[in-house]
Order: sequence, then structure tokens, then C-alpha cells
Amino acid sequence: MMLICPQCTFPNSDHNKFCQNCGTYLIDKNRINTTNNVVLNTDFSGKLDIGLRDIESEQMPTLTQLETTCSLLSMSEISTDTEERSYRQNPDSSLTILQLDNETEDRIISDQILNIPLSPPLISWEYAAYTDIGSQRNHNEDYFAIDSKVHKQELPEGAIVTKTGLYILCDGMGGHAGGEVASKLAVNTIRKYFQETWTSGELPNRESIKEAVYLANQAIYDLNQQQARSGMGRMGTTLVMLLLEDHQAAIAHVGDSRLYCLTHKEGLVQLTIDHEVAQREISRGVEPTIAYGRADAYQLTQALGPRDHNFLHPDISFFDIHEDLLLLLVSDGLSDNECLETHWQTHLQPLLSDDSDLKIGIQDLIELGNEYNGHDNITAILVRVKVSPSQPGLSSI
Repeated sequence: MMLICPQCTFPNSDHNKFCQNCGTYLIDKNRINTTNNVVLNTDFSGKLDIGLRDIESEQMPTLTQLETTCSLLSMSEISTDTEERSYRQNPDSSLTILQLDNETEDRIISDQILNIPLSPPLISWEYAAYTDIGSQRNHNEDYFAIDSKVHKQELPEGAIVTKTGLYILCDGMGGHAGGEVASKLAVNTIRKYFQETWTSGELPNRESIKEAVYLANQAIYDLNQQQARSGMGRMGTTLVMLLLEDHQAAIAHVGDSRLYCLTHKEGLVQLTIDHEVAQREISRGVEPTIAYGRADAYQLTQALGPRDHNFLHPDISFFDIHEDLLLLLVSDGLSDNECLETHWQTHLQPLLSDDSDLKIGIQDLIELGNEYNGHDNITAILVRVKVSPSQPGLSSI
């Protein structure tokens, strides 16, 4: 029988008491030695058991050899203990799972439970939309569309409900036969694109949203080219768009149609920045009073249709919804002259409550726009989003 050295794994003959390679005392736990012997039982964890029996001097290792063996085993015990203490002090050390004691394993399991991300909150929302010709116009160049869908899957473990919402608002320009054509064409192009590409369960990414905007721009641009429109006669439109998928949201806009967000904590916040000359100058460091003192301060720097996609840079942003909020998409007939900034507490804040009627609320907003401004078409889309803590077995639509 061969004996494997526990120190260097060198194979030794079974009659050898010490390793022929490193000098370590050899022990075979399965071999019963003569009764007149010193039995040294050691396992690979470094534990030493010395049993004294009647000995024959020729079988007895020397005191020096015993001291050497004991010293090596003691160092192994100290090393193991040091590694365990080191791991408890530094959980990032490189011990394998086999070296973890029960306390450490329990702690790791506990940490994993604590670090599991919380499920998204349950989301429900409702909306209302309205467009009005205004008090001074004879036709309406605004256009909007809403696609809201609920997708429900029935599985053995329960039902999975997802909800998506697409809200598009455009404010056309280019005269009676231009602006209203451009705004409707843009809305329908974008709507069709997402009907074909938006799969439930995943909010469209930045590139997909940009592609939708580019397609709308190209459709209007091609029509301008076909009709040989030039200068102020070229049709175009602004765009503001909101996409919702459960607790995720995306915004895209071109021009000066806006999206506002109202919450209990922050009040009214404008989420878009107008693409106009004054805002461009402010972004370059010009004082707002000087920027808006220009004669062309409100002239658009971007719109869909007049130029090809090389001159188009839509603003796209994403955010998660973690609290109740009211989202408002508007054309400039309602947002001009700080109408909403002045009246949000009376006309918007009450709409955060479930008890309020969004349809009545949006009609009140249109009336406010006509009284406060009235110089342009007025369009608004209200989306009220409610958040509740996620609970197993519950769903909300």
C-alpha cells in the first residue's frame, strides 16, 4: 500500500514513517499499527490526535521529528483559522464556497435577499384629450392621436397584465392647405410605425423612437418636394410625444409643443425645452431677457417637414414613474404667455385626485386657453398616472 504525503502529495511506500520528499511524518488513518506504538492521526483539516501507547523504541520517532510534525500541523491550524477570520472581516476575499462556515453562508443568503430589486410598482392611468380651433382662427392645424392598449396573459401561476400608451400631438404650419395636412400626416405616420414595431413588454428604445420621428419628417418633406413648395409655403409641424409602458416613460419632441409633469412634491415642471431662437441663444450663454428681446425670439429652429433628416435633432428622454403624477401635452395655444405656469394650482392640481373628472378638467383648460390667449388653435392631452405598491397576486390596469 502507498501512503500519500498530506503536505506535498508525494507517494511513499507504506513502510516509510516520513515522506521521502519533504520529511513530513506519514499517517494512514485506515491502518492499525502495532499496539506498541505512538499513533499520530491527522486529517487534511489540520487536526492532530496523539495517542500514547506502550512503545518499542525502534518504532518510536525521535523527539525532534515529533516536534517538527507538531509544528507543521499547528501552522496548518493557524493558517486555516486566520483564513476564516479574514473572510469574516472581509467578505470579498477569494475563499471558495467550500470554505464558508454556516454563519457566513447565512449572511450571504441574507444579503442576496436584501439586494433583490423590488418589483415595479403597479401602474394605472387614464387620459382625456381635446382640440379647439381657438377664438381667432378659421381652421384647426393641430392634430392628435392616442393608442392605449392592455395586454393580458393567463398563465398557470397567474395573470400578467401589461399596458402601453402612445400619445401624439402636432401643431401644423404652412397655411390652410399645409399645416393641417402636415400635422395629420406626422401623427398617422408615427402611429402606424409603432403599431407595427412596438411589442408589448418592452418600451421602444431611443433609436426606434428616432426612426419614427425621421419617418414622419420624411413623409412631409417628400410632399413638400412633390408640390414644389418653398419658403414660408413649405408645410411643417411641431411634435410632442409620450410613450408609456407600465412604470416606464419616454418623451420625444420637435418644436415648441410642450410636455409638463405635475406631482404633489414638485408642482408643475416643464419637461421639454422649446426649439426656438431664444432658447438656442440661452443655451449659448445669453441672458434670457436679451434672448427673448430679439425680434425672432419665438421663431422655430426645428420642425418636421421643411428640411430633410440631416437638419433634424429630436430631443428624446426616458424616466421611471414612482409616484402619482399628471402628464400634460399641449400646443402653444395653451402654453403661450405662461398660461399654465400662472394657473396650474387652480386648473391642474385638483386633477391629481381620483375624484376629479379629466374630461371636465380638460374642457376647463381649453376655456382657460381661449380666455388667456385665444390667438391660436388649442390642443391638450391629459394623462393621470396612479402608482400603488406592488403586491403578490395583484394587478392593476
